[in-house]
Amino acid sequence: MSGKVIYTAEARVTGGRIAGHGSTSDGALEVELRPPGSEETGTNPEQLFAVGYAACFESAIAVIARRENVDTGEVSVDSEVDLQTTENRGFGIAVRLNVSLPDISDPALAGRIVAAAHEVCPYSQATQGNIEVGLTANGEPVG
Repeated sequence: MSGKVIYTAEARVTGGRIAGHGSTSDGALEVELRPPGSEETGTNPEQLFAVGYAACFESAIAVIARRENVDTGEVSVDSEVDLQTTENRGFGIAVRLNVSLPDISDPALAGRIVAAAHEVCPYSQATQGNIEVGLTANGEPVG
């Protein structure tokens, strides 16, 4: 992929997902990493991915709304990331993004905005063709 780099995030993890620690180079984020379902205090990579994807997707919706001159209201994105086993004894993920556009009552318009956001969101671009991503707009399936 070529293009002008507008930002580079830098992070370091030691100890992996079982008993790890992660931090960003600027010190803005420090997390203890633990496996999903652990009773220990910490987060896991799937939770971090869910938050990152939802935040990125909301920003993509804002871009599309500006382009289309549409007021979406106070958008919220609920994300779910499933950790799954694969046939070759590996692991994969699947994502569901449930988008609420409170000021859009037309289901077709809401669906078009969410579908267009999926085309421009960097997380969507990075995962396209690699994982299953399900989308809803105001409770209705998209795509």
